[in-house]
Amino acid sequence: MSDRNSGTSRRLARAGCRPGCGACCIAPSISSPIPGMPQGKPAGIRCVQLDENHLCRLFGDPRRPAVCHRFDYDPELCGNDRDQALERIALLEHGTA
Repeated sequence: MSDRNSGTSRRLARAGCRPGCGACCIAPSISSPIPGMPQGKPAGIRCVQLDENHLCRLFGDPRRPAVCHRFDYDPELCGNDRDQALERIALLEHGTA
């Protein structure tokens, strides 16, 4: 893991987010433009900015969409592990579509 990614992991862990989860970068749809995805992304599609360690390449970058910046770790939504997070965020996405 690069120094940049390990710094990101430490910040996320302090915030409660599971480093390397990436569920919030896969499960929900994002209608805002994302660098590399100018039309946003559909639900269930991996964001192009999610790296091989499931970390956002745009974390801390002003180009990161505001919706991503506002999406916060929530223990009830994110559950106990990545699989629960993917399932729960997908259910929320489905219920609000």
